Amino acid sequence: MALASTSTLAAGTTDSRAPVQAEQAGTALGNFYQVLDRHLGPQHWWPAETRFEVIVGAILTQSTAWSNVERAIANLRQARLLSPEALSRAPLRRIERLVRPSGYYRQKARKLKAFLRFLNAEFGGSLDRMFRQPTAELRERLLGVHGIGPETADSILLYAGGHPIFVIDAYTRRILARHGLADANVGYEQAQELFHGQLPRQTEIFNQYHALLVETGKRWCRPREARCQECPLGRFLEREP
Repeated sequence: MALASTSTLAAGTTDSRAPVQAEQAGTALGNFYQVLDRHLGPQHWWPAETRFEVIVGAILTQSTAWSNVERAIANLRQARLLSPEALSRAPLRRIERLVRPSGYYRQKARKLKAFLRFLNAEFGGSLDRMFRQPTAELRERLLGVHGIGPETADSILLYAGGHPIFVIDAYTRRILARHGLADANVGYEQAQELFHGQLPRQTEIFNQYHALLVETGKRWCRPREARCQECPLGRFLEREP
């Protein structure tokens, strides 16, 4: 899958707070995507069997490694609780025991229950009804649910609902900062606007691109001991004279 031309990418809106010009950012983001897509190929993210499993994973992955989330989800699957109906009926203490591998298990069990109360009260328990809402409206409502912040809300919207919204995480911020496209402490909304303003607003591209950045952050663009010489994006770094 290829992105639009860099001239198209550069034609988005300009954020006056951004440290680079729109054309420069559009060209860089387009180049990054094409190089990573060729190097890593399709990522098939999010790994889940159902939309509800994506939502559960998006909540459980807060402040933990994905391997821990996989163990917690396996517990829920074995207990036959990976549906809104079943998890809504399950006692809180039972959910706590099952999601314990994900860490902060008491808080996360409550967050799952809070989302389920929202889904049942606002949409009669129907994910179809929920995801039919306009993106901006549903995002605002999700952010009002206990335990759901911008990254979790956008993961739910993009990966479970197919809404065209870019997810910003620590991997994305780190890559942007190291390539001079954003400050290291860039805010969530500002970083997101960099992608929304410069990329075609397409779910498939946002899905694949975010997954590529996550994989790049895990393999090469690490917080310490970055492997820039091995990274496919290393060629785009500014070199010392």
